[in-house]
Formats: sequence, C-alpha cells, structure tokens
Amino acid sequence: MKMHFCIPVSQQRFDALGGRYVLYSVYLDGFLFCRVRYSQLHRWNEQLRRVFGNCLPSFPPKYYLAMTTSMADERRDQLEQYLQNVTVDPNMLRCDIFVDFLKLVQLDTFSITTKKVPLDVFLPDERSIKVEILTSDTAERVLEVVSHKIGLRRELVGYFGLFLIRFGKEGKLSVLKKLADFELPYVSLRSSQVENCKVGLRKWYLDPSLDSRLMDCKAAVDLIYMQAIQDIKKEWAKPTAVQRQKLEALQKEDNQTKGTLLDRDGPQQTLNQNLELRFQYSEESRWQWFVIYTKQAFWLSSCLKKMISEKMAKLAAENPEMQIEVPEPGKSKKCHLQQSQKDISSFLPKKSKIKIAEVDCGFGTTKEEDL
Repeated sequence: MKMHFCIPVSQQRFDALGGRYVLYSVYLDGFLFCRVRYSQLHRWNEQLRRVFGNCLPSFPPKYYLAMTTSMADERRDQLEQYLQNVTVDPNMLRCDIFVDFLKLVQLDTFSITTKKVPLDVFLPDERSIKVEILTSDTAERVLEVVSHKIGLRRELVGYFGLFLIRFGKEGKLSVLKKLADFELPYVSLRSSQVENCKVGLRKWYLDPSLDSRLMDCKAAVDLIYMQAIQDIKKEWAKPTAVQRQKLEALQKEDNQTKGTLLDRDGPQQTLNQNLELRFQYSEESRWQWFVIYTKQAFWLSSCLKKMISEKMAKLAAENPEMQIEVPEPGKSKKCHLQQSQKDISSFLPKKSKIKIAEVDCGFGTTKEEDL
C-alpha cells in the first residue's frame, strides 16, 4: 500500500556557479522528511531501475528548456506520485539502494553527520530504555537493538514498532506517527519541531487475536500489558464496566497474560493539522465514500492500512486459492493479488470539503468531536 509521501512546496535555489535548481520538500505522514533535487531523485531512479527494471513506476522526464510555472507544478505532482508508487512494492523497501539513498538525504537535509549517540526509547509505562546507536541507524535497526536489550524474541520484533510520541502537560500523551523502517529515529526526533517529542516503543498490530502469539515471551507480554494499562489510563481505550473490573482484579493478581487479552478500542491523537481522511467502503457491491475530518488523519490512515493487511493475512490463511501472499511481521514479501485493487484512502486539504460533501456518502460525515 502507498505511503503518505507528499511534496506540498518547492523552492528555487542557486548553485555555486549561479545556475538555478529546484529543491523539493518531501513530507512523510505530515512531517518534513527531506529536501531533495530532481537530479538526485533521477540518479536514484536509474540505480533502482538497474535492479527492478520495468517494475518501477514511471519517472518524470527531464526538461531541456526553462520550465513554466505549470510545468514546475506538474513535475512536483509527478515526483509525489512516483514516491508514493515506488513504496508499494515491499521488495523495494528492503533494497539497499532504496534505503541508503533515503538515509543519506535525511542526514543531508538536517546537516547531521554519522556518529554514535545515546537514544532514550520510552516504554508504554513511560520508563525509558537507553541505547547507543548511530545517527544513521534506521528505525528497523534501532528496534532490533531495543528488542535485544529488553529480551524480546527476534521472531516477535515485527509485532512492535517505534513511534514519535508527544509528552504534554499533566501526563497527556499524543501518538504522532509510526516511524517507517527506513526513517532515522535520531533525525526524525531532531527535525520534528514538536515540543517534548520522544521515541516510544509500542505494539504494531490491531487484531486482538494476535495477542495469543506473543504469550510465550515474557518481554512481549510485559509490553502489551503495559500498553493495555496505558491505553485505559489515557482513555484511548474504553472498556466496559465488567471488563474494567476484570482487569483490576487481574492487576491485583499480577496476571499479565489474561490482562493483555481484553478487547480494546479507541482513538489516538496526532498532530494539529486540518486534514480529511476519505476512503471507499463496499456494501452490497456498491462503493460509498466514508469521510472523516480530523487532526488524526495520517495516524488513522496508517491504522486502517494495518487493519487491511491483517485482514488479508487471515483471508490468505483461510483461502490459499486466493493467491494472496502477505508478509509476516518483521519480514517483507511481495504481495500478489489476482484482481487489481483501488487505492482505498487519500488525503485532501480541508478547503476541498465542498467536493467531498457532493459525494453520495452512505455513512454521512464524521467530525473531530465525533471521534
């Protein structure tokens, strides 16, 4: 599925010889990811094409004459689409050429050199684990280091992820985003420009039935138990009165295994951005739009995609003839479908609400206060 890459702005700059070039500001999940030139992306595409050939999406062509404003806008849109489409293939995401280039542009954009640094990674109970990493270490690598330090079994690492979390006043927390495997946590933390922002470790699956796969690992049980307690304490999850009583009784018994298996549901917060999330829902072979106006659009979309991938995994297990190959947590495999799928979600600026309102929306419109 596509990642939330966008290029909302570009700036014209001058090089050392007085020539002009355009610098594109690339955002991922609403945060500035890097600034990059067309020539850099073009060389990157050529390198990827030597490995993946025609599997790559089309890359915007070169212009040998001066670009007009409309041509510049078109190129920016094309580069944005390219970045979204190139990340659809899981094989691409684990390719050294892909990862090394994105590591380099992240470091260059924020003028950070590669060196050893300490990093505090916060657990759901708000304790921190201090690890020594390189500024160029990816989130995937940092997660492996943290998991090893707390005793999480290697085959279970993929059930967890690193997140940017904002620590607010009076104990309030906001989960801002999940860090992609190729993001550099140290750089993301330095560049987020969010006050009291920290890197946190949380589980990264939404199907409660998957809890049972982690019950043989004490470190995993500790993590999901701590998160269950935190979610209820912060009112991100709203158990029934009966469930709450049961959880309190299990807490007194120090029975973490059963305490992690309570069903949980509830929204989480993200950046204060005026965005809308829209996706299509099929009911009786009729596609209908579902629209949410929320500050949590990027985070909700990531969760929605995760839910879909987990659903596909179940379908693949129940119906092998569907030929759906889904990557296991912590692994990357190419996903093949016999039928092509439409992009199920996208973002629009809030100024586009009029267009959305004209669409036949079977569920109506959900606003921020309804979440």
